[in-house]
Amino acid sequence: MGAHGPVTRFAVPTGSLGEVHGSLRSSRPGPEEECTVCLGIPGEVVELLDSNRHLAKVDVAGVRRNINILLLEDEGVAPGDWVLIHVGFAMAKIDEAEAQEALETLRQMGQAYADEVQAVMESQIA
Repeated sequence: MGAHGPVTRFAVPTGSLGEVHGSLRSSRPGPEEECTVCLGIPGEVVELLDSNRHLAKVDVAGVRRNINILLLEDEGVAPGDWVLIHVGFAMAKIDEAEAQEALETLRQMGQAYADEVQAVMESQIA
């Protein structure tokens, strides 16, 4: 069980909605259709950049990028916190153990993990 309730790793039945540490979603395809999944990747907040624009710098697998933390405004994000990131936005706060577990799970997923790290590397939030 994760900090945000039950956690489904990456086995999501076709046509259902699920979560991988808070940010996996399905496009609700029919029974014979392929399930489209969006992943969140853990990153450690290393610096708060601009509180007016809700920007923070995170370290994701050795890559540092700026992300938007507006969605976590009520939770109070600080350097040292771990967050789940999807397309440049912090979607949820998680603890370090959960972050490491999620990273290991993502590494085991192979190409999906590589794609998510690539998306972080290409993000241009300034």
